[in-house]
Amino acid sequence: MTRRELDAAGITDPGLRTAYSRCRRLNARHGRTYFLATRLLPLERRSAVHALYGFARWADDIVDDLDRRLTPDERDLLLKRLEGDLAHALRSGGGAEPVVRAVADTADRYGIEVTLFADFLASMRADLTVTDYPTYADLRAYMHGSAAVIGLQMLPVLGTVVPREAAGPHAAALGVAFQLTNFLRDVGEDLDRGRVYLPADLLAAHGVDRPLLEWSRRTGRRDPRIRAALVAAEALTRDVYRAAEPGIAMLDPRVRPCIRTAFTLYGGILDAIARHDYTVLHHRAVVPRRRRAATAAAGVLKVAGARWRAAPAAGHAALERKGPGHG
Repeated sequence: MTRRELDAAGITDPGLRTAYSRCRRLNARHGRTYFLATRLLPLERRSAVHALYGFARWADDIVDDLDRRLTPDERDLLLKRLEGDLAHALRSGGGAEPVVRAVADTADRYGIEVTLFADFLASMRADLTVTDYPTYADLRAYMHGSAAVIGLQMLPVLGTVVPREAAGPHAAALGVAFQLTNFLRDVGEDLDRGRVYLPADLLAAHGVDRPLLEWSRRTGRRDPRIRAALVAAEALTRDVYRAAEPGIAMLDPRVRPCIRTAFTLYGGILDAIARHDYTVLHHRAVVPRRRRAATAAAGVLKVAGARWRAAPAAGHAALERKGPGHG
């Protein structure tokens, strides 16, 4: 499938093909939900989405350093090198890292604003020193770079049926909704890394602070105050999904099944969290494989329908271009 995707995208340079393939492998390995939805995109657009995801994943792995082999200063140095490599690649099309070459090529092909990458890397750098967020407004400022810009980067690749600036706020909101979902699902794992992404004002409204979260994580014991705070965080996240949803209809009809599938699958993580009674400090909530498969199958049917509807339209357009008397 990789070769077909690259051929459809018109990526012929052997080095670039290798770089894009690397990004695809990163997506397949680390972004199971996202990768599943990506399979529903038109072939010619998948490589660009893999490049955007691969670059984000590469930077995120530098910051998180799950093996904890690097000091914060060493991670900061790696991030600066990545930033410099990207700046060089965006100017010249080069790049030392394959993921950088691929994402720079994608940015050039689709006219993605360079400032979006700068905003993303600024939020990644914040993760090296910032361990919590006092208010939801503070968290939103961080998520502009870490999540909203991902949605905005995707828009030129996906295509819209309305002016891009009209779809932009919804695309940004969808990126934020996905990240808030991850924050809620991963609250225990993030706590192990010394971070709390749930805003302190939301937690405090229910009598929760970091020591209480750490106690629950350490002992495996539950507390009704923590549950109440997590319920509130879920409600906040669902509000963001509602703000994002109208944007799906603003996209190219051929990509809507992909984004609707991602929307449904990520929303299913919230359902799983609630179904397990908000025990995210002790268990990672996942969407059952059967449900993921059923959602993907529904997406495939929608893709087929969108292509079937597009085919007659393309035929009519071709006839109109030929005009009468040319049959």
